[in-house]
Amino acid sequence: MSGSFVGICLLGIGYMALLFLCALAVERGWISTRIVRHPIIYTLALGVYASAWATYGSLEFASQSGYGYLAYYLGIAGAFLLAPVLLLPIQRMTRTYQLSSLADLFAFRYRSRWVGALITVVSLLAVWPLLSLQIQTLGEAIGRLSDNRYPALLALAFCAMIALFAIIFGASHTRLHARHDTVIATIALESLIKLAAMLMLGAIALFGIFDGPMELQSWLESDGLSHQTGVTALDAGQWRTLLLLFFAAAFLMPHMFHITFAETLSRRALLNAGWSLPLYLLLMALPIPLILWGAQRAGANPEALGSAYLGFGLNSSVWVEALVFLAGLAAASGTLIILSLALSGMILNHLVLIAHPPSHQPDLDRWLLWLRRGLIATVIFGGWLFYRTIGIHHDLTSLGLTSFVGMAQCLPGILALLYWPGANRKGMVTGLITGVTIWLVGLGWPLVSHHSPIVIIPPGLEMLATEPTWYIVALTSLAANMLTFILVSLITPTSEGERAAAEACSVDAVIRPKRLPLLATNGEECKQFLAQALGREFADREVDRAMADLNLSDHENRPYALRRLRDRIQANLSGLMGPSVAQDIVDRYLPYRRDGQTATDDIHFVENRLEAYRSRLTGLARELDELRRYHRRTLDQLPIGVCAFGDDGELLMWNDALGKLSGIEGHRVVGAHRNSLPPPWCELLGSVLTDEHERLYKQPVDLPSGRRYLTLHRASLQGNDTGRGGSVILLEDHSELKWLEDELVHAARLASIGQLAAGVAHEIGNPITGISSLAQNLRYDTDDPAILETAEHIQQLTDRVSRIVDSLVGFSHGGRHKHALEVAPVTVHLVIDEAMHLIHLARSRQDVEYRNDCDADLCIEGNVQQLVQVFVNLLSNARDASPIGGCVMIDAQRDVHEAHITVTDDGPGIDTSVRDHLFEPFTTTKAAGEGTGLGLSLVYSIIAEHQGHIQAESPLPGQAHGTCIHMWLPLSEKDGDATHEPDSDR
Repeated sequence: MSGSFVGICLLGIGYMALLFLCALAVERGWISTRIVRHPIIYTLALGVYASAWATYGSLEFASQSGYGYLAYYLGIAGAFLLAPVLLLPIQRMTRTYQLSSLADLFAFRYRSRWVGALITVVSLLAVWPLLSLQIQTLGEAIGRLSDNRYPALLALAFCAMIALFAIIFGASHTRLHARHDTVIATIALESLIKLAAMLMLGAIALFGIFDGPMELQSWLESDGLSHQTGVTALDAGQWRTLLLLFFAAAFLMPHMFHITFAETLSRRALLNAGWSLPLYLLLMALPIPLILWGAQRAGANPEALGSAYLGFGLNSSVWVEALVFLAGLAAASGTLIILSLALSGMILNHLVLIAHPPSHQPDLDRWLLWLRRGLIATVIFGGWLFYRTIGIHHDLTSLGLTSFVGMAQCLPGILALLYWPGANRKGMVTGLITGVTIWLVGLGWPLVSHHSPIVIIPPGLEMLATEPTWYIVALTSLAANMLTFILVSLITPTSEGERAAAEACSVDAVIRPKRLPLLATNGEECKQFLAQALGREFADREVDRAMADLNLSDHENRPYALRRLRDRIQANLSGLMGPSVAQDIVDRYLPYRRDGQTATDDIHFVENRLEAYRSRLTGLARELDELRRYHRRTLDQLPIGVCAFGDDGELLMWNDALGKLSGIEGHRVVGAHRNSLPPPWCELLGSVLTDEHERLYKQPVDLPSGRRYLTLHRASLQGNDTGRGGSVILLEDHSELKWLEDELVHAARLASIGQLAAGVAHEIGNPITGISSLAQNLRYDTDDPAILETAEHIQQLTDRVSRIVDSLVGFSHGGRHKHALEVAPVTVHLVIDEAMHLIHLARSRQDVEYRNDCDADLCIEGNVQQLVQVFVNLLSNARDASPIGGCVMIDAQRDVHEAHITVTDDGPGIDTSVRDHLFEPFTTTKAAGEGTGLGLSLVYSIIAEHQGHIQAESPLPGQAHGTCIHMWLPLSEKDGDATHEPDSDR
């Protein structure tokens, strides 16, 4: 060979330096995230499947079995073409439950930590030959290029550099399920390098040795025929078995599971890989026969080189040999990196943490991180030891097929995981142990002991005796595995936990968690409980992370929200330390509070999951979901409020109309317990749920929009076989009906009062006429000034009473006065003086002071007598409300074209419920027998007739008491020069 020891070292170190530089560029952000996370990068990263078997092992297999080497590429192409029905369901589960490995998935589905440990051990046993194959190709290639100078030590040095890279860039944090953009980008670069190297070697063979396709065809039809005599073509059965083995390896091998599911970008990226990855592998497969035929044409000696390394015989040029070595180094290093990351996580979660639980670790993060780093180095060093002790004595085909057959023993378990809910733990474990035992005896033991394989051929299948050992072992082990799995699962019971997990994993089913409250009542208590196992700092971080994912607060106390928080914490811990350990910690420190109640399905969660799955439903399932959505929309959009409670008092539904009425959106309260609802809904809904009657009529409720009158109807739901029961409550807003009824009652009262007023006016009119006549006669019967003055006052008062009687008569006719309103310019100051004089004549409450601050020139347009009546009513009300020594202030100011008049007292104020109806008839703040409630309604009527308006303000701004009556009356055109004043001799 023309290579040299120093040249090999420099080439290998330069290649590893390129990997470190690429990783550093991604971590430092020198390469755009848009590029790093492009689907093409993910597809190239999946090219890690093309391990050293694709560069050297396929060449060896092609020299022995011809085109049978294509099964390696067609198997994974078939798996990714079936991505929608095979890979996407697995991706959904791994992303939902933070499952980072095949052992995590099996432990989650079969609900046993020991299942995860068993899958981890089987994976280790199956993958070690594949690990050894990667390192063996490096060692053999180094030996042929450097004249066999220290190949094992150089291979170990490369392994150390690869382990260092995996530790630095693949184990920089503890979370196993986190996407490693740096590693993905580096593996993509390696895939490009090995593809470019293989295509260049194929081009060298085609155009450098054969001088084009025509000469290649001529050689194959002449001299090339002699080279085909040693090729044993695969029969149909072997072809199908190889396709099955490589199909299974596409998603069962730890490194492929890791890169496909734990590092995946999105569902779309995985679907794109369904066509782009087969295209990449096709390009990788094309150069294999060209290199083989080129080496045969060049006269390369397979015995001297080895069938796997015929690429070195293409040309003695150092560049060609460097390409062959670089292709193998890129393929082996990428596989070693991902395998070490995947296996270290499986060993940590399912062997180390099971044997030594992480409870009470002072610095859990650091402890887990260094454990994983140590395991990465251990896995790669273990592969090198296997190569030096066992692998070196076997060819690449034997090592590869042993590994693929061993890993295929997990195929029945994962298919049942997806498509057979009736499968159970006992059946899976029994079947797996049976299949693995046959594999170890038939292929594993000969690999280790160098003895002849022990192959058990079932009766009736003696024709298999002449078939290759790998073929017999693959058929018998998988058949025994599946039959045992099915039979044991059928005859043994399935636990409740397994049934629930089967629903979560089934392709067509949706998990239905149970509705139970937690012992922890809020997020802060969750932190306190978890701190007992994980430490306060670690527990705080994990709970905060879960709450941030769900947009919850520390004080969230809805049972539904806390159940989702518990599930998210468990999923996050699963990505950190595996599903078995995570489940043990959550079950122990965040338990459910059962207290004798039956667990029922969490309907709200099921609905949310169905919404997420809507686009994936087909056939009858889709039609049923459309029917469910129609009924749901019907309930949500009903014009009356609807809510539903479970038997445990948990709120299951809160429709849009109820949300609009209450001002509380449904997503804020659904899942809360009835007792935790905000007022007044806790008491209101509780009253109808506990009342013996199923209807509460027109219950007054104070809401932000004002007082409403609600009618509640309750319907009880009887539980069926699933245990779903509870109550449905309909809430009708009868406020408008209540107000209409009140108005009708009020109108009837007004009609009766109108009749009474007409009768009273008629009865009062006759005596008043007599009093007026007597007062007028006094003028002619005496000359005494005092008596004459008294007669004058009597006459004025009887005139006023007559006008009041006329107003009552007008009131009895629907508020219309018998005569048109006579208006004239009136001075406000004098009108108020007149009203104050009349108030003083009553000689009651002389302890109240009146202060007239009106502008003496302010003049309005109105009827003097009616305005005096208005102010008498207002001043008397203010007097009655004022405390001893109080003051009633009257003020008037010009306001554009109106006079703004205020009457203010410093009394206790008016209650809000009374203030809104203050100017309605029979509304009064006085005790029974002290007022009729007609005064202010009469004031309102008079002000309205004067084209003005009135309103009450209570309490006064900045105070807790006092009342101010505001009136606006139109200004007179002669404002400032009043021509009419009240009749008064004072």
